[in-house]
Amino acid sequence: MGHNHNHIHNSHSDHDHAPEANGGNEKKILISFFIIFSFMLVEAAGGIISGSLALLADAGHMMTDALALGLAYAAFRFGRRTADKSRTFGYMRFEVIAGLINSLTLFGIVGWIVYEAVVRFQSPQPVLAGPMFIVAIIGMLVNIFVLWYLTRNDTDHVNVKGAVLHVMGDLLGSVAAIIAAIVIWYTGWTPIDPILSVLVSLLVLRSAWALFKQTIHILLEGAPANASTTDITTHLLKSVQGIQKISHIHVWMITSGRAMATLHVQPEAGVDIKILTEQIEHELKTKFDIEHPTVAIDWQGDSSCSLEKPVKIDPHAGHSH
Repeated sequence: MGHNHNHIHNSHSDHDHAPEANGGNEKKILISFFIIFSFMLVEAAGGIISGSLALLADAGHMMTDALALGLAYAAFRFGRRTADKSRTFGYMRFEVIAGLINSLTLFGIVGWIVYEAVVRFQSPQPVLAGPMFIVAIIGMLVNIFVLWYLTRNDTDHVNVKGAVLHVMGDLLGSVAAIIAAIVIWYTGWTPIDPILSVLVSLLVLRSAWALFKQTIHILLEGAPANASTTDITTHLLKSVQGIQKISHIHVWMITSGRAMATLHVQPEAGVDIKILTEQIEHELKTKFDIEHPTVAIDWQGDSSCSLEKPVKIDPHAGHSH
């Protein structure tokens, strides 16, 4: 028997706009970006002057921090731009495209650091431990300040959490540069510099690889880690009364932290469709953080389902509001 699909979805303002970050978060991200970016230039110059590859590696890691903060700020700004007829989801994917480009750039930086480390193992070069130590100490203090500044007040926003993790990783890079400077100062053993530079570059590689995987996953319309189609089907059949069958589930992310979903639901006889769709939307939002769920009803020729005559639904049937 043939069937048609009637799309039932409520018009809520939160369908079109994700929860906006407050002005305090946006300001924290922007100020932190300028601090990290400015000292990244200082640390790169210090690495060149002192001859320290560890400092240059740490400057590369600070670049990942600056990029992460810049992307977070761009996400705040572009996320507020209104969608138009050509870009119905707005400009949120700018963050994803920029993240992909930045991750590829960081792979190049890591490759250069490893190459330089190999060259310096073969032909050790003098390192000025004093300037190296001073720059590394300042870098550690800068990272401590930025970490404190970012963790004040609200830290629940996804972009703030990501920035905090990046800065914590860079703090470890500064500590590694300090250790290298102390070893060279007291022992004169310069190979410690390229050794620790490679270790710091692994932090950069880890961040770059995570960013690369995330951006590719989003560009391929991948589902969030907590919202597989199997998990959604199992949860809805268990939690929402009145569903006979679920099919054609599609879950994808527009950008990091913003998930969409569409699915077809075949209702049981006598179920109130409006109540059913409201319950499904509620479960998708609260359980799986899906910002905009769209539910299509598969009637299967069953005229006993009603939009106008609600049936009584047991409030203890496993679903909540």
